[in-house]
Amino acid sequence: MELITRARAGDQDAFRELVQEHAHELQVHCYRILGSLQDAEDAVQETLVAAWRGLGDFAGRSSLRTWLYKIATNRCLSMLRADSRRPRIAPPLPALPEPFGAGDPPWLEPYPDVLLDQRPGPDARYETREAISLAFITALQLLPPRQRATLVLRDVLGYHAAEAAEMLDTTQESVQSALKRARATVDDHLAGDGRVGQPDTSAERRLIARLTDAFERADLDALIDLLAADVRLSMPPVMLEYRGTDSARRVLAAVTFRPGLTYRVLPTQANGHPAVALYLANHAYSLLVITTSNRQITTITCFTPNLLPHFGLPRTLLSIDGLPTT
Repeated sequence: MELITRARAGDQDAFRELVQEHAHELQVHCYRILGSLQDAEDAVQETLVAAWRGLGDFAGRSSLRTWLYKIATNRCLSMLRADSRRPRIAPPLPALPEPFGAGDPPWLEPYPDVLLDQRPGPDARYETREAISLAFITALQLLPPRQRATLVLRDVLGYHAAEAAEMLDTTQESVQSALKRARATVDDHLAGDGRVGQPDTSAERRLIARLTDAFERADLDALIDLLAADVRLSMPPVMLEYRGTDSARRVLAAVTFRPGLTYRVLPTQANGHPAVALYLANHAYSLLVITTSNRQITTITCFTPNLLPHFGLPRTLLSIDGLPTT
């Protein structure tokens, strides 16, 4: 209570101490609802500003953490209603083959594992790794905003229906109705893309080592050998999706394995998945997030490299240890 009293009296250091332990988990929460790391960062900043200004209204009927989650959730809903996302500009690409269908939402971005801070409640329905997977985040983006927030509060964070209703300023009946509809949509999407289980980390490491080798040797055939027959490729913000190894070969040949291109590869982790950063002529080219099953690659989601600094990766390989690369 001393920190709250000091913060209410205008002590900014006391306020920072109050909220600092919650900042990362609030960012993960906003990311789930918004699907974008950059938008989540904005939402958290606005949440903390609102909390600072409204601290005098915090009556202590809930925990400070729950109060912050309420502010953050409603800030995200306001952002979705206002459609205030940054415009996502698709990079120039060569002519592409005919796609299988529409791809992932253009605002979808990966989330670095190094930033994850999760504290699911005892009633959480989804395992921690599944609740941050790209398949789950993508499924959430299919939901109307209120259903999206309801499912995250109830099934990811484990809040009771009464708590979620108070946070969303609605009734328990409305929460239960929204949750039922949201679960049906998300479970249907995850059934199609495969639910996330515990990975075989040694098999994943071997796959990523072989993928790295294929890229650095510019060996398209070796890469195709790693792919499941029904592999899925997508590349937000370009809203195109490709399925199967034949389509994968055509896309990779047109975009990535063009004659004369050579890559360096650095490993990382995103959304609980292995990922690799590709560097072309020592400059950041793209970030690939990989999912695997049965010792094969089942999805490759290709993102622009603008988020690499969040992963602790450089924009140019010349900055690694301060030494030029060869």
